[in-house]
Amino acid sequence: MIRTTLFLLLGLFASTSAFAQATQYPLTIQSCNRQVTFNKAPTHALSHDINMTQMMLALGLRQRMVGYSGVSGWKAVTPELRKELEGLPELASKYPSVETLLNANVDFFFAGWDYGMRVGGDLTPQTLAPLDIPVYELTESCAFVMKRPAASLDDTYNDLRNLGRIFDVQDRAEQLIGQMQQRIAVVQQQLPAQRPRVFLYDSGEDRAMTSGRLGMPQALIDAAGGRNVLDDIEASWTRVNWESVVERNPEVIVIVDYGEISAAQKQAFLEQHPALQSVAAIRNKRFVVIPYVGATPSLENVEAIEAIAAGLHDT
Repeated sequence: MIRTTLFLLLGLFASTSAFAQATQYPLTIQSCNRQVTFNKAPTHALSHDINMTQMMLALGLRQRMVGYSGVSGWKAVTPELRKELEGLPELASKYPSVETLLNANVDFFFAGWDYGMRVGGDLTPQTLAPLDIPVYELTESCAFVMKRPAASLDDTYNDLRNLGRIFDVQDRAEQLIGQMQQRIAVVQQQLPAQRPRVFLYDSGEDRAMTSGRLGMPQALIDAAGGRNVLDDIEASWTRVNWESVVERNPEVIVIVDYGEISAAQKQAFLEQHPALQSVAAIRNKRFVVIPYVGATPSLENVEAIEAIAAGLHDT
């Protein structure tokens, strides 16, 4: 993974696209159901969560960041990404406060709904607007505040393009998008017609934390040639009863690796759960593990798709 991440950062693909036009400020960007105007490129940016922080770093924006938040408190960072974060301060291990942003003189906050912000919470675009702190919302997370179609890889591309425009690094953004698209195209050229039934397991014992059609795992499973067994649920990250999993009988289970409980422990829990013994994926021990950063909108979506495709089709 570190080789791939460095590959993206250095932009070594020879087939990267033409130069984009430089940003003209003031610039107005669509963010969920809002429009946000930037009079200049931010210089004291704060990103929340590892996936959004990774996007900022890959775009070469470290020098325009005061730090990041919401990473160490969830144990969601891989060793490779930890190395990339060296020297960049974490301003809050879980959720930053309004005071955190003010004390750091933040002039741009990149976060999402259920990724650092909660509807009706203290830290939202509405609470930060009077403080002149513009917020750009993670596109996939917009499902929490507006009606949207199913999640797709275009959500990740949209965020990269918008960040490229906001910070006037459009060439780098298009380069990263082109690299992702090339690798995903290679995966999809090799997919068989059969689409195995897939259940994504994030966490939870009494009920399962998983993803409906509005969460990024929907797009990953689709791109890898599978079918999310919860693709009829109009929800992003959500909880379901185990009975629903049994009824839909997934052939493969994708486990999200992060937090205090390891992926191996999650798999053992599923294998030993009395209610799941009839599920095909449990009987045949078909599991795929992806990291949190790959399960959420990020550059690591490529690695996640490659891993899921290999697990679904034994490639």
